[in-house]
Amino acid sequence: MKLNERSLAFYATCDSPADNSGFLYKRGERHTAYHRRWFVLKGNMLFYFEERDSREPVGVIVLEGCNVELCDSAEGFAFAIRFGGTKSRTYVLAAESQEAMESWVKSLSRASFDYMRLVVRELEKQLQEMRWGLAGGCGGSREPPVPWKPKPSGLEQSREQLPALPAILPKENGCAVWNNVLGAARPPDTSGCGGHDEEENPRPPPLPPRRRVSNGEAAGAGAAVAESPSTFCRLHEQYSREVARLRQDWQQRQRGPRP
Repeated sequence: MKLNERSLAFYATCDSPADNSGFLYKRGERHTAYHRRWFVLKGNMLFYFEERDSREPVGVIVLEGCNVELCDSAEGFAFAIRFGGTKSRTYVLAAESQEAMESWVKSLSRASFDYMRLVVRELEKQLQEMRWGLAGGCGGSREPPVPWKPKPSGLEQSREQLPALPAILPKENGCAVWNNVLGAARPPDTSGCGGHDEEENPRPPPLPPRRRVSNGEAAGAGAAVAESPSTFCRLHEQYSREVARLRQDWQQRQRGPRP
């Protein structure tokens, strides 16, 4: 993994909250002497400074693929950060008290992304079990819930009970016949109009006779059309006078009786 020194220094000293911080004693890689350093844990990165007010960290430990465990050392309250591999370095640290040591061991063990992945999987499993329990009711059934489907209404049930109709309905005289099923016997035609020809094709119905309008009916219809505008005018004038009279009476009542 390629790390940018400036980005790490900024991340170590920025105002983002730290998961843990405090003084620890760090054993040197070449010399076995312990040096007191200020440690800051942010995410999966453990920064250490010479002093608490230092502007830049002395080093950083990426907490991935490692184990945090207690170890025997001349210094009290010691623990180690061990990485897999033969050439990997082991960091030996020591706290100032038993409480501080337990706090650091717990924080460092939970800092890696592998641990966070396991926690997320466990939470997803618990959430799924809770959903199954709610779907199963008070019994807490472990079976996965069945997708809910709405019950068909009375109209849909009646539609399901209807017999299947052909894709193209047969027609007689240009109109669809609902009770006409293919292969069924047709009732005899007693109307005298229509029927089928020799090739069993439906005959068109005969045209209805045209009604002849007499001269008197035509004159009466013309007179009604001619009188309709005058009738409307008379009704308009009548209602206008009535509305005006009612409005005048209302205004007089609003003004009150004259002295």
